[in-house]
Amino acid sequence: MSNLLLGLRILTATAGGINRGIASRGGAATNCAMTASHPSTPEDLGDWIAAEMPQIGQVRRIVKFPDGQSNPTYRIEAEGGRFVLRAKPPGDLLKSAHMVDREYRVMAALAQTDVPVPPMLRLMPDGAPPLGRAFFIMGHLDGRIFWDPALPDLKSEERGAIFDAMNDVLARLHSVDPVDIGLGDYGRPGNYFARQTDLWARQYAASAIEPLPDMAHLAQWLQDELPPDDGQVALVHGDYRMDNMIFAPDAPRVIGLLDWELSTLGHPLADLAYQCMQWRLPHDGGMRGLGGLNRHDLGLPDEADYVAAYCKRRGLGPIDNWTFYLAFSFFRLAAILEGVVARARSGNASNPATAKLYAGSIPVLAQMAARLTREGA
Repeated sequence: MSNLLLGLRILTATAGGINRGIASRGGAATNCAMTASHPSTPEDLGDWIAAEMPQIGQVRRIVKFPDGQSNPTYRIEAEGGRFVLRAKPPGDLLKSAHMVDREYRVMAALAQTDVPVPPMLRLMPDGAPPLGRAFFIMGHLDGRIFWDPALPDLKSEERGAIFDAMNDVLARLHSVDPVDIGLGDYGRPGNYFARQTDLWARQYAASAIEPLPDMAHLAQWLQDELPPDDGQVALVHGDYRMDNMIFAPDAPRVIGLLDWELSTLGHPLADLAYQCMQWRLPHDGGMRGLGGLNRHDLGLPDEADYVAAYCKRRGLGPIDNWTFYLAFSFFRLAAILEGVVARARSGNASNPATAKLYAGSIPVLAQMAARLTREGA
């Protein structure tokens, strides 16, 4: 399994490049040589940025980060400091995917709350110059990104504090009233899991050349086992995981929650179950989950402890139907990865080599979820 899953990190399914971008991790510089009136790619936007955004000033270089599979992300080095540009990819795209305008909107709205996000500076919508496709520019954050959830470089007591900080931010996010911050229309009404199961079943069918029997089984099982709508509605992140966060340089504190492309109004347990897949995925073989580790000795919480801490913070009782929420998360992630593979086939993947590796992880995720439906959580 190691060759198939190499590079997946924890759950790097969607837009992992944004975290590297904000943290200023490596990449090859490109020349901003074209004129502002005829740029063709984000690397060519130096003159336009200097003219349109005086707070950034003269651009020295724009660096594209090689990682990430959804929306290409770039670091801007300029007179005014460091900034980050996030763009929709070119080409034919699946409906409702790569919506960087939604990322911008939700982070701008959350600036009013205690949920940590980078400062939003400028959004250019689809069809508008200079690119003709949507992109936004945001502030840069200095901090730490942890790619391995086992946190091997930290002491035992520090590891638990990092997980607790993640738990705290998730509870804070789900406690925000979307209406209060102007996001009352950010998602559709009705049963979130019913909508999302239908959406990702259709997205998977549109992307897969040879659909997997396990995915067909999961789509039907999720429809059959759908819990009744309990009325909970929150702003859900959609890709809540450790390496989509920047932590303070010297404290177990999240200073930036990133990669909001899949955010919407939905059920808060979707985010919780998605992150808890990490406890079940193997640590060895490239997935870098927490499965197979001695979590007690490492100072890491068990899944049950993490869920209990979240429920306590939000004043919730024990969670019913946990198997459903976990199986849904595995199914959704497999469908997302299938879309990445489809973009690689069409030549639109941000990192085609990594996208090819994802193809081997899809049946593994589908098998794990199908096993959950038969054996329970």
